[in-house]
Amino acid sequence: MRSELLAARALLSADDRVTAASALAVRALEMPEMSGADTVAAYVSVGREPGTRALLDALRARGVRVLLPVLMHDNDLDWAAYEGEHRLARAARGLLEPAGDRLGTGAVLDARVVLVPGLAVDRRGMRLGRGGGSYDRVLARLAAAGASPVLAVLLYDGEVITRVPVERHDRPVDAAVTPGGVHRFDGAAG
Repeated sequence: MRSELLAARALLSADDRVTAASALAVRALEMPEMSGADTVAAYVSVGREPGTRALLDALRARGVRVLLPVLMHDNDLDWAAYEGEHRLARAARGLLEPAGDRLGTGAVLDARVVLVPGLAVDRRGMRLGRGGGSYDRVLARLAAAGASPVLAVLLYDGEVITRVPVERHDRPVDAAVTPGGVHRFDGAAG
């Protein structure tokens, strides 16, 4: 399933990706949870992922503290504040990461909204990631701490599908944001 979804993304033109990124930012910013958020955990899109730069800059312009992940050697995620595109550095696996001070793996607990990457989500809110497990750790950390930020996956239209494979450790997200709109889920993984 991952290879099929990645192949579909590879067919998107540069213009399609730019248009989708703009619409995605608008849709995400329309979420009521975003209007009251003082801290949002997000990520910098790379490759053919749905674009996040416009959203990151819009959040920062609103005075929102934006946390971005920093991939550690064990695939867990540390966090640092987004200080603008000029403060992003190329890191392992082609990722772009903030160059600022590291805040620790628990910094994500301060976020009111956590935006996560994915390849697809199903109608139960179960997310299909790339398989590295980094965000599975983040979601488990949030649950273990009793934190309840809104969890939203950023996707292209057509990536909200009927069913994705689920493993025991997988946790549902609350919403999927696509260029076409926000899809809400009840979190029932059954």
